Amino acid sequence: MASAGQTPEGLLASVFGFQAFRPGQEEIVRAVIAGRDTLAIMPTGGGKSLCFQLPALCLPGLTVVISPLIALMRDQVRALREAGVEAGALTSGNTEEETEEVFAALDAGRLKLLYMAPERLASGAALALLRRSKVALIAVDEAHCVSQWGHDFRPDYLRIGELKRALGVPLAAFTATADEETRAEIVARLFEGRQPAEFLRGFDRPNIHLAFAPKDQPRRQILDFAAQRKGQSGIVYCASRAKTEALAAALREAGHAACHYHGGMEAEDRRLVEARFQREDGLIVVATVAFGMGIDKPDIRWVAHADLPKSIEAYYQEIGRAGRDGAPAETFALFGPDDIRLRRVQIDEGLAPPERKAADHGRLNALLGLAEAIGCRRQQLLAYFGETLAEPCGNCDLCDRPPETFDATEAVRKALSAALRTEESYGAGHLIEILLGQDTDKIRARGHDRLPTFGVGCDMTRAQWQALFRQMMGHDLLRPDAARHGALVMTRRAHPILRGEERITLRSDLVKRAKSGPVVKALVSDEDAPLLSALKAKRRALAETAGLPAYMIFNDRTLIEMAETRPASLDAMARVNGVGAKKLESYGRAFLEVIAGEVPEQHPQRRRLAGSAAGEIFDQLAEAQQRLARGEDGLARQLSLSASELRRIAEARPRTTAELSRIGGMTAPKIERFGDAFLEIIAQFR
Repeated sequence: MASAGQTPEGLLASVFGFQAFRPGQEEIVRAVIAGRDTLAIMPTGGGKSLCFQLPALCLPGLTVVISPLIALMRDQVRALREAGVEAGALTSGNTEEETEEVFAALDAGRLKLLYMAPERLASGAALALLRRSKVALIAVDEAHCVSQWGHDFRPDYLRIGELKRALGVPLAAFTATADEETRAEIVARLFEGRQPAEFLRGFDRPNIHLAFAPKDQPRRQILDFAAQRKGQSGIVYCASRAKTEALAAALREAGHAACHYHGGMEAEDRRLVEARFQREDGLIVVATVAFGMGIDKPDIRWVAHADLPKSIEAYYQEIGRAGRDGAPAETFALFGPDDIRLRRVQIDEGLAPPERKAADHGRLNALLGLAEAIGCRRQQLLAYFGETLAEPCGNCDLCDRPPETFDATEAVRKALSAALRTEESYGAGHLIEILLGQDTDKIRARGHDRLPTFGVGCDMTRAQWQALFRQMMGHDLLRPDAARHGALVMTRRAHPILRGEERITLRSDLVKRAKSGPVVKALVSDEDAPLLSALKAKRRALAETAGLPAYMIFNDRTLIEMAETRPASLDAMARVNGVGAKKLESYGRAFLEVIAGEVPEQHPQRRRLAGSAAGEIFDQLAEAQQRLARGEDGLARQLSLSASELRRIAEARPRTTAELSRIGGMTAPKIERFGDAFLEIIAQFR
């Protein structure tokens, strides 16, 4: 295992297999290593865990990680152990043997990371344990749980500030969901008001493709989307428990591996679904928002919403579960007037105070604006979070196929006038009947056939009016009023348009666009696709044998890079992102055989240097030794060095004969025979 004192860059490569930090990680890592209290807000999938795992390896002593979810802790511990890091967890899910193993590792001083649930801090024994364990750092994952504004509030998080004070060590807090109000509460409660080094990293996840579509046979839309991505792991979010079960059954009937998940299931059944999703490639989970927290699966390739999410923050958190390995991922959200009506009513009928309801309507408006956008979705999404994207992203449905738009001012004014002249007492269906001039009993009975707006909308079809009303609701010009049984009422936003003071542009293509769905994004080129499939098959076989989730062998992004670069040696394999020293030793040869066929056997001492300059030095030293084994003239007594001696020389890179002589095994005769040649080789690598 790596030892404290190594450089962050060296450990990043040798343990985690990454050749460079992701944007925003390096500054955070260096602040934590320097012993500064740190608060980092990073997007889901932005690499938060590495920002405390890597410092833990650089620092002497133990890093305690406070995390709210047992499944997440256990997965991170397993992944760290696969990478050769001593890590353990103390959770209610431990067996007695697992707990004793953690205690033994703590007593021996072997453990580098200890994961604990916040509830464990209530025990006085926990504080005593940590006091004698030489804790160097406290890391807090999902730090927004300390905020009483959040739905994830955990009272036990409030004890973390006391723990920091008792141990007298730095604290690093991480979260993906913290607005200004929540950040202030984190500082007050975890850092007790002392301002930490604060890092607010960009919200952009450029590898995620964004797409929305209005509902038009929504079950068929989801089934079509899944069919085009068959064999890829995905999540479908639904607004109701019943829909998760029905849609999961429909996906299974269509030939997919799919299961449902919601809060009404037995705890053991939920646990089994979580375990299946972690381990199986290509499984689809159809779930309510109860699913997702604690799912540390980096190669989820797509997330679909069968119903409109609750808010733009909820949408962003849910789609953020896709593509956490950095490889391409896709999202697809369906929405319709019933969704909008449901979300408005949920806000209006909730128990929150008026100012909170107004804020919730604002968040919903931001999401609806994203759904009804006419320009790059990523630009609009990032603008909500206070970021500017100078150019269209090229990775959303509206960049793929620019929408058709029209000046909808007059049509919108007709619709608003129809609502106003019927005293805002009807839904879209009845208003459309009026605009189309339909001669029905209901319209005649109410005298609506005598309104000035009766029949003024015959220049548009029923489908076009339905799309227009949905867009008007999306732009918050009309809202369903629960007190009027869902009738549409005008908002303040509508008044300037009705008075002719403002104009509005809407999309004219949404009805026909809904039938085609978003463009399928390929993970690799057609040429590399067969190799990627073969690599995934090898990963699946190794994972089943080891009893591990497939991504813990290698994630999708690593396999994609293997398929594209086709490494032909262990040295080349070691340069693939995600292939650390331990994984190269465990799995490198197996994957290399898939790519390059039969692989020549290599001495274990040489394999330890794979991918490094020391490996090249080793090879040249071995050649020089073979050439000089019997001296320059080939007549001297044979001398040789062991492979371990060559490795030590390659790693130490001595500059002088004196330095060379200090390496074990380098006797005077060997130095006389090989010294000049070895030093000349090493000098080439400075």
